[in-house]
Amino acid sequence: MGLCAWACVVAQAQVQYVGRVVDPMGNGIGYATVYPVDDPIAGTATNDEGIYRFKTGLPPTSQVIVSFIGYEKQTLPLSALQDSAVIVLHEQPIALEETVIAAKASKQRNKKKQIATLLHAVYVQMANDFTDEPYRSRIVSDVRMDSEGEAWGMEQMIATVTNLPGEGMEGKDSVQFVGECCKRYFKPNLRALADTIYKGESLERMDKNMRRAAVAIDSGVVVHWGLWRAGNIVYDFEQNISDTKHWVVSNESEGETVLTHTEKTVRYLGMFQYTIARHYILDSKTLSVRRFSEQAQFAINIPFGVKLNSDQLQILNLLNMGEKEIEKFRLRKANATIQLNTIYHRQNGHLYILEKNMVTDANILGTKKMAIPVQIRATQRVTKQTVEGVQAISRGEITKRVKREIVELY
Repeated sequence: MGLCAWACVVAQAQVQYVGRVVDPMGNGIGYATVYPVDDPIAGTATNDEGIYRFKTGLPPTSQVIVSFIGYEKQTLPLSALQDSAVIVLHEQPIALEETVIAAKASKQRNKKKQIATLLHAVYVQMANDFTDEPYRSRIVSDVRMDSEGEAWGMEQMIATVTNLPGEGMEGKDSVQFVGECCKRYFKPNLRALADTIYKGESLERMDKNMRRAAVAIDSGVVVHWGLWRAGNIVYDFEQNISDTKHWVVSNESEGETVLTHTEKTVRYLGMFQYTIARHYILDSKTLSVRRFSEQAQFAINIPFGVKLNSDQLQILNLLNMGEKEIEKFRLRKANATIQLNTIYHRQNGHLYILEKNMVTDANILGTKKMAIPVQIRATQRVTKQTVEGVQAISRGEITKRVKREIVELY
């Protein structure tokens, strides 16, 4: 939003909107997000009963987005939220799930020479579709964490992201992520537990592999930055284009072709294994990418278990483990399935990210048969995009801290 537009929002009287978000059966959808496109900072999340409450000075014709991962997004005018409106969201499976089911290899089309020809044609189309120029996106990024079916909280980041194509390490895209606003939503009974983790600096010490550009960014920004950075479509395609034996093509369906590359790795005497399947969902006629989906499966098996460090053990507080259990906990096994989906749209002749969503299901098992199920759901939606006159921003802007607002959901 520009400075003039923001001034207009502030100048107008703030109107409070209260309502409910439900599924088709009338059940409240907790942690659904409700935010105005032109003023996402004013947005909020619903409580367990699906009730939302927020204020904004935008005119009634302004658009509001109501969403929750796994449900069809609703875009409504503010006027539709008056008089305690009830908004119904209908289920819509993540596109990746449909992709995995559809990706059945066609033997006739999977001959090595045919695959090589198709891969080259897709690569040429990618070169035309994806820009080499910097572009900037304003996004709303939500990350939710659940354990045993109960959400412990959600963090929402309003941010501006500058993509610098091909300017990162090894030719990857460089991502400059600047957080504008951060809200953490908790139930009151979980607030104290969350504070024990977030009050210190333990989660803000970052891995060296996260590069110098991100050293001073706080932990919350890193989570959202990492999700946006994941799924570097052109780079991944370039790295695997010559590996023709691990590519398959699905049968065409409704004008779409699914091109899949599968990578399997076993390390450390079989203790660490992972499989990554990358699905390129293409327009069958033009070979342009419509979606890019990844499904990763990880498994760790440590025969005698490993004692976690103090920072890692703190996180177990949020997963319904008592102090005695935490002290005894040694990591023995862990497995996880990660589904990441990126949806694109065309603007000025090029493809840009419109939305990302992710679902992670993990299970951590200790030596005393203490199992910890964890689920993470995340969505990132672009509310505004700039493609002309975009330049890299300074290090000082990238590394500034983002003030967090704690919101308790009653």
